[in-house]
Amino acid sequence: MRLGLALGYWGRGPSPDHVPLAREAERLGYDSVWTAESWGSDVFTPLAWIAAHTSRIRLGTAVAQMAARPPTTTAMHALTLDHLSGGRMMLGLGLSGPQVVEGWYGRPFPSSPLTATREYVDVVRQVLRRAAPVESAGRFHTHPYQGPGATGLGRPLRSITHPLRPDLPILLGAEGPKNVAQTIRIADGWLPLYWPPTRPEVYGPALADLPAGFLVAPLAQVRVCDDVAEGLLPVKAMLGFYIGGMGHAARNFHADLMARMGYEEEARRIQRLFLDGRREEAVLAVPDAFADEISLVGPRERIAERLESWRRGPVTDLLVISTDRHTLRVLAELNS
Repeated sequence: MRLGLALGYWGRGPSPDHVPLAREAERLGYDSVWTAESWGSDVFTPLAWIAAHTSRIRLGTAVAQMAARPPTTTAMHALTLDHLSGGRMMLGLGLSGPQVVEGWYGRPFPSSPLTATREYVDVVRQVLRRAAPVESAGRFHTHPYQGPGATGLGRPLRSITHPLRPDLPILLGAEGPKNVAQTIRIADGWLPLYWPPTRPEVYGPALADLPAGFLVAPLAQVRVCDDVAEGLLPVKAMLGFYIGGMGHAARNFHADLMARMGYEEEARRIQRLFLDGRREEAVLAVPDAFADEISLVGPRERIAERLESWRRGPVTDLLVISTDRHTLRVLAELNS
């Protein structure tokens, strides 16, 4: 199992520590570093900055939001960064949810998310393969464009730039069983947001027969500390925000996933508290058992013991959410 450093997206502004952290992860033998985006900083620019200050560590997006760019634009970003970094780029994609897609990007959330994802990935792969001009007569993505307002003058185009790697890895963020099953069919890897290492069956039966070389790269908060309950507070804060605020009360994929993992009553309570403006109560309502199951928190010996359950399953890459250098070093030692 390889280790990756997940830096996420910016809050109020850029962290001056992200490049030093990426360089430290590279020095410690981490295989990859990942950035993200929500509705603020973008996912590709910080990764380019990190690429310029590192030499070996692989570079990934976890995730680039599909609604933010047409698939050809996303492919342009990926092939450009792959060239500039010497072939270190991995493209992680995610659909997000209606609240973000319609509220921030001003686009309709697709009525068939599976179809929209499949068409998007197909267009990106066409660009990267550069075998022929890009053509797609999809339901959500057409190349050339043929929808309302089209002039009819568009023609299929092939990338001017020759991609460095036609097989640049594409990973998908997916939560529902059908989405996970499709991800295994059409992508090179999967980015689970919550990973319960002792019961991966919550994601459906498709994980029982993974293709050779398929990447399973969950994100997990890691913290080496003496007090487990205190160490879980940042995990619970993240869960409270995602389950309570990253989606509508009637359609929140993160809350639905928590419910499928056996915490339906707790997930709905977190949603109600968060949406009522009682955010601190929402965080405290996250069960310690759930937060602990999907993270690695506690003394070194406890993390060492629990790390074995992550190794035993299909996980190929553990993407570590931590800005603590001691934690990053301990995990590197335990995983060596």
